[in-house]
Amino acid sequence: MRGLLQRVSGARVEVGGEVVGAIDQGLLVLLAVEPDDTPAHAAKMLHKLLNYRVFSDVDGKMNLSLKDIEGGLLLVSQFTLAADTRSGLRPGFSTAAPPAMAEAMFDHVLTEAKRQHSTVESGRFGADMQVHLVNDGPVTFLLQI
Repeated sequence: MRGLLQRVSGARVEVGGEVVGAIDQGLLVLLAVEPDDTPAHAAKMLHKLLNYRVFSDVDGKMNLSLKDIEGGLLLVSQFTLAADTRSGLRPGFSTAAPPAMAEAMFDHVLTEAKRQHSTVESGRFGADMQVHLVNDGPVTFLLQI
């Protein structure tokens, strides 16, 4: 499982011109599911997303987590993040989970996130989405579980 975490001052996802998910300060996470991912991987990823210290404390150091600041979490399914780009000039997608498995695992992460955190939004699995964000910093990390 891979998650591209971006610290944002605001983000939203639109599908067909309709806003389907939006947050103010928090994290926008593009999430890719790989074939060997399990619910244990999902739990570990979610724990990192909620507790990864990427927000500044009073001294300006990254010591606060999403939970600490009570920020928003916007999850967006992103199978292209699992692409194999090691060779050639065209990405390969055999390293991404099949759509049914990816959707089930994404839904699992989303359900657990909503159970554990107060402000959770999402894009729409499999849709053509437009993602708008104001990257704060910019601060971006690739998490791999």
